[in-house]
Amino acid sequence: MTISPFDHPFLCGLLGDGETASYFSADADIRAMLAFEAALAKAEAVHGLISPDAARRIGVVCATFEPDLSQLRAATACDGVVVADLVKQLRKAVGSPFSDCVHLGATSQDVIDTSLMVRLKAVAFLFSNRLSKIAQAFDDLDARFGKARLMGRTRMQAAIAITVSDRLRAWRAPLEGYRDRLTEQRFLVQFGGAAGTLETLKDKAPPIRAALAQELGLGDEPQWQSQRGLIADLASLLSLISGSLGKFGQDIALLAQAGDEIGLAGGGGSSAMFHKQNPVAAETLVALARFNATQLSGIHQSLVHEQERSGAAWTLEWLILPQMVMATAASLRLAFELTGNIRRIGAAKS
Repeated sequence: MTISPFDHPFLCGLLGDGETASYFSADADIRAMLAFEAALAKAEAVHGLISPDAARRIGVVCATFEPDLSQLRAATACDGVVVADLVKQLRKAVGSPFSDCVHLGATSQDVIDTSLMVRLKAVAFLFSNRLSKIAQAFDDLDARFGKARLMGRTRMQAAIAITVSDRLRAWRAPLEGYRDRLTEQRFLVQFGGAAGTLETLKDKAPPIRAALAQELGLGDEPQWQSQRGLIADLASLLSLISGSLGKFGQDIALLAQAGDEIGLAGGGGSSAMFHKQNPVAAETLVALARFNATQLSGIHQSLVHEQERSGAAWTLEWLILPQMVMATAASLRLAFELTGNIRRIGAAKS
């Protein structure tokens, strides 16, 4: 087993999601950081801080620049962040007389946090679309099987008869709310400079930040470098999504255990019992829900930033948030696949 099951050579077949993982690759991160540098130069040129020629040169270089990754790795081990060496390499590529115009007024956290926001915004759009597809799949199941009878169960015991529609309604109910929250989620530019005050830009700081945000398609608010509620709010939503899909998975696994109220395709085989079709996707939804619920407490720990910036809390966030995103991505993928594998639901007709 590798360090992360989400990109493990074979576990990723169950737990991975290539489409989402692409936003967390080193290349995607670097491209987003370079987009920040190009957008910053453009915004500063508009407001007269650097020349238009400097902004054009920086933009052209950022579009194709390929940094030395081995050098970035060595520098990050020393500096704790990648940006210092990335900017050093970028300034060398931009060359005289414009190298000093690169990264003007910015700091490492501005680049790293904004890169994260750019990529998370794209991921939120992806997740919103997946939630819509799952909701539609539940509607399709309702049209086919909604009037069939199920035994309602409370506290794991038979209660009264319900319909498939009743159970589907419970599975579907939270999804539109989550989709709306993803659509409304704030993704903000981070631009505060050395200590969050943008002191080097003086009175030009607010309009440059606004122009930077607009160029990157992000919201514009004063710096949030030491207030991470934005991240915690998104992480909470990720846990809610995977938790609700975990409830769906748990119900399917229990229906499969009884055996007479559901027919599933695509079950997993056993190396010892060849007659079995294990509800693998359903079980994995439960595991992913519990994983994200556990990780959420770590994100809440990372809210505690001392003074104007915390290296420890920030690093903790790096360790946890990408895995929560990947767990949610896998949950959405598996839930949609599982809905497609339901061949029958409801009590079998006698």
